[in-house]
Amino acid sequence: MRAERIRSRSRDAQWWLVALLALNAMWVLDLFVLGGELDSLTGPTAFVLALGRLAGLGGALVLVLQLVLIARVPWLERRLGMDRLTSWHRWTGTWVLWLVLAHVVLTTVGYAAQDNSSVLPEFGSLVLGGGELTLAAAGTALLGLVAVTSARAARRRMRYETWHLLHLGAYAAVVLGFLHQVELGNDFASSPVGRIYWWTLYGGALGAVLAFRFLMPLLRVVRHDLRVLAVVPEGPDVVSVRIGGRHLDRLPARAGQFFLWRFLAEGLWAQTHPYSLSAAPDGKSLRITVKALGSGSAALRDLRPGTRVLAEGPYGAFTAEERTQRGVLLVAGGVGVTPIRALLEEFSWTGQDVVVIYRVREQREAVLVPELRWLAHRCGAQLHVVVGPSTAVGRYGPIMGPQHIAALVPGVRQRDVFLCGPPGMAEAVVDALLALGVPRGQCRTERFAFAA
Repeated sequence: MRAERIRSRSRDAQWWLVALLALNAMWVLDLFVLGGELDSLTGPTAFVLALGRLAGLGGALVLVLQLVLIARVPWLERRLGMDRLTSWHRWTGTWVLWLVLAHVVLTTVGYAAQDNSSVLPEFGSLVLGGGELTLAAAGTALLGLVAVTSARAARRRMRYETWHLLHLGAYAAVVLGFLHQVELGNDFASSPVGRIYWWTLYGGALGAVLAFRFLMPLLRVVRHDLRVLAVVPEGPDVVSVRIGGRHLDRLPARAGQFFLWRFLAEGLWAQTHPYSLSAAPDGKSLRITVKALGSGSAALRDLRPGTRVLAEGPYGAFTAEERTQRGVLLVAGGVGVTPIRALLEEFSWTGQDVVVIYRVREQREAVLVPELRWLAHRCGAQLHVVVGPSTAVGRYGPIMGPQHIAALVPGVRQRDVFLCGPPGMAEAVVDALLALGVPRGQCRTERFAFAA
């Protein structure tokens, strides 16, 4: 019953999103027709221009959906999880870019044919002519920059701080695109209903971002007054930061969740980073454990007690609430052990049958192992620390392959799996679990990726 209830919540949320998108797509098409776009279709030129405008309206609608997906709306976040919402956000971003490019190309070709000019000079006159079209071109360029820097190959070569700063340009692109639509869109110029619709749509999406990404975190800052209590070295390049404040028992955080953290210290106040809790919340303090992967994370070692902290969250459906089986398998890769350690602590209170696999490339990369061993001993869990590169082969084959996992984990098919680690490892482990017959619905992942 519990498993079906969880799946039903997720399905309901997905169907609501699909239904709302379909309904709004019909409204947009209706406004397009009522706006007179089809009245003058007497030749190929008019038809191309109409297609270009329709592509622009479609791009605007999908862009609004992108804002909703990343607005951290609690109802969606609890049912679908940040991992899935972020993945959909990236996927729809590709569609936004293609629709906007189609709008630009078709409109330029249509006007060029109408003016009996070549395409490139027509494009130059539109883009460089000043006014709303120049602003729209700037918005399109910003969207292209965000799309290029969000590609996996580009993200691997960028510092998180740089990527996050560039990604904020998407908000400017939304505003510029809306101004272009207000000034030149037929559904604005000729339809009061259209103006009300688009203002409401954009206002609702941006309002959700403002409410859940900015105002709610500020409210929690005032309520909880978060401050650094201590910084504890855990290894050569890993530290744990313990954070205290007021009324933390009222903060709805669970083991396995993460916050977007901003430390108000010199050189750090402008940077926001997603870090998972590395200990189950106890109502008195919060703890994160961070590996120095960039200048921002490395600087946390020098934080002083008393430093004020802004925290946006908690986020993520990677929690014990998603459990559907009595048995549990926790799999961590590298510093992905942080939410796994917190989940192990919570499961140690509930008497679950738990197996933990912690995979690292080298022994010195293993952190929090003494705590894992103590928690495993307390609740009777099995702990396996697997050391070696991804190509390593053990007694039962590849160290994270199906045979090796089956040998380490009794009854793996009857377990919920909570997996956190680098994307490559996460994908390989999920493939191995599926090969062993573990239902995909029992595999829950929290990948280390940039959170927009």
